[in-house]
Amino acid sequence: MSVQYYQGVGRRKTSTARVRAVPGTGKLTINEKSGEEYFPRVGDLTVIVAPLRAAEMEGKFDITVKVEGGGVTGQRDAVQQGVARALVAYNGELRSVMRTGGFLTRDPRMKERKKPGLKRARKAPTYTKR
Repeated sequence: MSVQYYQGVGRRKTSTARVRAVPGTGKLTINEKSGEEYFPRVGDLTVIVAPLRAAEMEGKFDITVKVEGGGVTGQRDAVQQGVARALVAYNGELRSVMRTGGFLTRDPRMKERKKPGLKRARKAPTYTKR
């Protein structure tokens, strides 16, 4: 018999997180490491489990995540969105709770491309009169 799981994909900037939630004891595994090991920064795990808290399901799912691309904050926010989407896959009635918390909204902000003639996306070379 195969184990029933619920999955969701979260994205932020260039990060992509594939999340699987299996009914269980509340274990969090990210890229084969424990949650505390992968995100040692204070507050990151709080952000990741926020959708579970909002749905009052903390400790009811074992969550496995494969996340790649981007930096720490981008990955953290991608995982959060993936967890929220997995919970909605589990129970469609949670959609309004996740929406209210802002967990399902994809943050569209991306790094702006560098333009020719400029040093960065918007920074121009210093103007000199002579």
